[in-house]
Amino acid sequence: MEQHNTKVVIMRAGTSKGIFIKDSDLPTDKKQRDKLILKIFGSPDVRQIDGLGGADPLTSKLAIIGPSSREDADVDYTFGQVSYTAPKIDYSGNCGNISAGVAPFAVDEGYVNAVKPVTTVRVHNTNTGKILVEKVEVDHGKAKVIGDFSIAGVPGTGAPIAIDFSDTQGSKTGKLLPTDNVVDKISVQNYGQVTASLVDAANPMVFVKAEDLNLKGTETPAEIDENKSLLKTLEEIRGKAATMMGLVDSWEKAVDEVPAFPMLALVSEAQNYKDFTKGTPIDQSEVDFVSRLMFMQVVHKTYAGTATICTGAAARVEGTVVNEVMKDKNRGRQDVLRIGHPAGVITIDVTASKAKEGWELNKAVINRTARRIMEGDCYTTKRG
Repeated sequence: MEQHNTKVVIMRAGTSKGIFIKDSDLPTDKKQRDKLILKIFGSPDVRQIDGLGGADPLTSKLAIIGPSSREDADVDYTFGQVSYTAPKIDYSGNCGNISAGVAPFAVDEGYVNAVKPVTTVRVHNTNTGKILVEKVEVDHGKAKVIGDFSIAGVPGTGAPIAIDFSDTQGSKTGKLLPTDNVVDKISVQNYGQVTASLVDAANPMVFVKAEDLNLKGTETPAEIDENKSLLKTLEEIRGKAATMMGLVDSWEKAVDEVPAFPMLALVSEAQNYKDFTKGTPIDQSEVDFVSRLMFMQVVHKTYAGTATICTGAAARVEGTVVNEVMKDKNRGRQDVLRIGHPAGVITIDVTASKAKEGWELNKAVINRTARRIMEGDCYTTKRG
């Protein structure tokens, strides 16, 4: 036999697509495990032509699922961002959209008992050590797929999956505000000192105002991705924020050592723009503020689930740059915040409060949909 076969499931989860694999179907040695996973995805190769990866940051994602190692959870879930430009899998953070596929996978694979009409699955995310509480509708022992809930960036509708990220404050740094400040100054070549907010909820992020980089804030992904000078500046800010959070010892190393996290967001006040996928007008009254998210050195075409959590948390902390742009038009008075992204609007039910020790995240819930697309054997060569 010249090839090895591995059981895999491909799922669309939120606005991402990933390969879900049981940990029992992977080698226990981590080096051998990653070597096999890279082959399954066809990485590194910008087309991932010899594997199942989709050659895009949103479709080159991995979920490893297994029985929980903690008594307070039903399953362990490890997320991996599989690079298609380098032989690397980034395990330094979580993906909120791929997280939406974990509860349906756990139900369908029998990790938890399916309880009608809604099954609660407690998920231990090993990347962050945090617990996610997911609620998924079930029918006939399986997770429901068909429903009326829609999310921007995904055609059609599906059954809603509620994910509670309330336990994810300080996911990598131990603090909601890693530097203890609501704003910091970052020295950036050609721009001088740029005001930024560093926040850690679900994943660490750095926020800057779009106007501080001479941007409108409503640019399409292509308008930013084609500006190589701007991309270099954004990576400099992200890398320096990573050093301030203690995630890497030199900002120049961030692109190689922590390419996915922290994420960077360009925020601006509520304004009119068009959904770049269909040209549908989005009125400024439909959003509380606008954001463009950088992920893996390019613009996210929608908005990451964990970024939604962190952005929502940042918006609730008085004095952050996100809070300031939201208040520019007196927005954010409701529990549910509306974030305008390139393909539409994503909502989050989020609250935070100021305690004696500092700001605390009290609630952070998003709703997503997910669907199993295929299951079967992926064949990889034994050579190499």
